[in-house]
Amino acid sequence: MTLARSITARDNPLLKELRRLGADSVAYRKLGRIWVEGEHLCSAALARGLTPRTAVFSDSGWERASPSLRSATTDTVRLSDALFGSVSALDSPSDMGFLMDLPLAAQLLPGVDTVLLDRVQDAGNVGSILRSASAFGVRQVLALRGTAAMCSPKVLRAGMGAHFGLHLIEGLEPHDLDGWDVPLLVTSSHHGVLLHEARLPKPCTWVFGHEGQGVASHWEERATVAVRIAQPGGEESLNVAAAAAICLHAASTAAR
Repeated sequence: MTLARSITARDNPLLKELRRLGADSVAYRKLGRIWVEGEHLCSAALARGLTPRTAVFSDSGWERASPSLRSATTDTVRLSDALFGSVSALDSPSDMGFLMDLPLAAQLLPGVDTVLLDRVQDAGNVGSILRSASAFGVRQVLALRGTAAMCSPKVLRAGMGAHFGLHLIEGLEPHDLDGWDVPLLVTSSHHGVLLHEARLPKPCTWVFGHEGQGVASHWEERATVAVRIAQPGGEESLNVAAAAAICLHAASTAAR
């Protein structure tokens, strides 16, 4: 039977850490941990075989939680509903969360399908791209400096658990990929081979760029293939997260 320790002091060090992680989009870089809230994200972590450092429940959340969530770790905390609300980063507080080790890596995986984020600045777009990458079999997502913080609370929520199934590296500079031998594919609204007509290499690295400026010119120069998505409706361009989903789906179903 899992026993949960009770915390009642608002200034408890653990609660201070959770508030910091929920309020500061880059606090995870200094603390080496993330705070994920809600049953869906916590269950997604468990489904990937991960064990949280600490599981935190409101009193009402503890009563509703499944046995697997209650027994997720040896360090389990119960808070009053009001005290849990004081650490929640959500407009409508959840009733549980996990404090977890940072899901970032230091070394690139060679020879695998990869997404490279080139200064994608919107947290919702980054999270959505991570979710598509996970859904369509990409192993690795790399973020260049200038991309939204990959483990910020907003990106974690938008990723819906994708973080836990991907090899993630952030803060890269272009020269960190010198010698990278996985073919680069870039997207453009105006030039390149139509996606549905392109022969897509396997494995490959998809480069998705800044929402306004697109992919930087040095990536276009290094690209093996430039593709564009047919838009018979006549829109000028697609949102980068929507374009990524289309490209990654096409790559996952392409004949080899």
